[in-house]
Amino acid sequence: MAKSKGSSKKQQKRGIDFKKIKRKMGRKLPPPKNTTNTEIKSKAIVLPEQSVASEKAGLAVSKKGLTLKELLQHTSHHNAKVRKDALMGMKDLFLKYPEELKLHRYAVIEKLRERISDDDKTVRENLYQLLKSVIFPGCKEDNQGPVISLMMAYIFNAMTHLAIDVRLMAFKFFDLAVQYHPPSFFSYAEKILQNYEDILWKNQFYLEDKGKLKNALAGLVRCLVLLPSSKEVNLLEKNVHEQKILHAFEPDVPIVSAEYSVIIKKLKDIVPVLVNCFQDFLPIVHDSLDAQSFDCMLSILRSIDLAVSFFIHRILQGHPESQPLDQSFSSVLLKKLLSVFPLCPMHRLSGKDDDRYVILNIAITEIFMHLSEWICPPADLFEKFLAFVEYVLLEKSCSYVRSGKTVREKQISTLIPFIPKLVSRVLGNWKHRLLLAFTKTFQDCSPESSVKLACLAAIEEMIISRKDLLCTDVSDSELFDYQITWIRELPTLLVLLGDKHPSSSQVVLHLLLHLGQHSLLYDEMQCLLKVFYSTYQDEGNICYGPFLRLARDSQELSICCLYYFSQLDSNLLKSIASCCLSHELDSFMLFRIIEVLHSAYKAGHIQISDHISFFITLVSRFKVFPENIFPATESNMKTSNRGTFKSLTNVVCSCLSQMGDNSIVFVILEKVILEQINAYCAGHEANKTF
Repeated sequence: MAKSKGSSKKQQKRGIDFKKIKRKMGRKLPPPKNTTNTEIKSKAIVLPEQSVASEKAGLAVSKKGLTLKELLQHTSHHNAKVRKDALMGMKDLFLKYPEELKLHRYAVIEKLRERISDDDKTVRENLYQLLKSVIFPGCKEDNQGPVISLMMAYIFNAMTHLAIDVRLMAFKFFDLAVQYHPPSFFSYAEKILQNYEDILWKNQFYLEDKGKLKNALAGLVRCLVLLPSSKEVNLLEKNVHEQKILHAFEPDVPIVSAEYSVIIKKLKDIVPVLVNCFQDFLPIVHDSLDAQSFDCMLSILRSIDLAVSFFIHRILQGHPESQPLDQSFSSVLLKKLLSVFPLCPMHRLSGKDDDRYVILNIAITEIFMHLSEWICPPADLFEKFLAFVEYVLLEKSCSYVRSGKTVREKQISTLIPFIPKLVSRVLGNWKHRLLLAFTKTFQDCSPESSVKLACLAAIEEMIISRKDLLCTDVSDSELFDYQITWIRELPTLLVLLGDKHPSSSQVVLHLLLHLGQHSLLYDEMQCLLKVFYSTYQDEGNICYGPFLRLARDSQELSICCLYYFSQLDSNLLKSIASCCLSHELDSFMLFRIIEVLHSAYKAGHIQISDHISFFITLVSRFKVFPENIFPATESNMKTSNRGTFKSLTNVVCSCLSQMGDNSIVFVILEKVILEQINAYCAGHEANKTF
């Protein structure tokens, strides 16, 4: 139906309510008309006195301008790089301003300990280096007990962390704490040993990361070294100081037997775990032994050895309430260790690799020797170890010993202390074989080597401490020949050492003195000992030995040894007299020589004619510095020896008056004095002719 005309007209007359404005694309819309303008315009306010630089004026800051407070705050930053940079900044700050560390060390430790369990490996490593190289050394003069105690709860918390890297790193932090404060181990022994046991049970899960396991095991060794041991202290341990300083540690608080009982219980649990851990490495041994695996295995064996030695010590001390070893436990331990001894590669390796096998075999030998003090091993197993010791000493087997000089000395030095015990326990052919190997080692090693010192300690033990050791078979004179051979080597060794190795010379002199006190010095040794004092050249010149250049205590030892010779030779007395006439000899030592020799004369060790000749030689040939040639001023009063000569004549006259009837002594003196005058005149005429 069509629309009407009226309706259409009405629509046309209707008005427009909103007018639509057409905008071009890209143009910004104008603000509404009712918009309030909130823009404020003003000039900048400058306050120079409140700048950050002025606030830090006079404060210690790092290279990046951060104070200690700011650096400590940055150690908790969510970004690992910021945390690491904060630790490095603290290192720079403490090195530049060490007083900052001393003033705020407790606040620093309280903040840094939170990073022991840090999720980032580099942060933990930087924290370790900061503690090791700066913080602990900087607090060394103070009591480090409170500092360490602040860290222990966080270290133990890290030892139970879910991340294996954090757990292993926690043992490294504890090792550092023990290095700088050894009582830490005794304060937390039960807990730390339990954590070691837990971590070693799970070793099969991270054998790939042997570097961290090596650090943890090294810490265990450091802790066990602190325990009392049945090992005898030898001369070698006095010279290796980054690992043996802890032997001299004495706890601040005495360890009671109850605390040792707790340690024993935990160690008895951990030793089988260590053995199992060692066996997990055996597949690697038969193939090829890398450096990290070797370090881990060696630390395991050392830990077992230290634990066993501690057990034996407690047994020998008579503590039945803490009896750590029984026959079954010891037998099982021996069986597991001997099942793999000796460790050998499946194919020929380089000398360096072979050394690792030798060192591991020596470590097993040490454990065997300590266990054999408690239980008697089977004869066939005992022979296996005897053969290994002989091979190492004589280098008979290329598969056992193929090493350089330094490595070989270290290996042999470890075995030498066991020689006296082995010799005392074996009979017949094995005794001769061991003594022969030992004697060859003693003669072939260099005078200043650690092997020579170890041999000297073993000789003293075999001859003096165990005097009946070589007397088990009186009919066999060969056993006594070894003793004579060792003793006759000592004067030559003393000359070879000279004055370049005074500590070694003192060891030899101590041994000679002990031998003399047991009537074991042979008179024929004086011919070799003469070179130690002085000798005369063909032209009449005197060649002084090392005696004059040694320290007074060493000179004293050498002089005391002279008393114990049954008959002092005139040639040796002549050599000693030459030293007495030297201006290098201290006046105290001059009179000490006279005192010892006069005592030897009274004991019948010097003939009267030789003794008088010695005195006349001293008095007649003593060179006095006259005051008219060398005026005795204050500057050279010490060099004037007129007083020494006066004292010498008084002492000689006193000694002569004690030697017997004056008329007889005078007759002997007359003859000796005339001989001295003739000798002097002959020498004077020869000089004039020349």
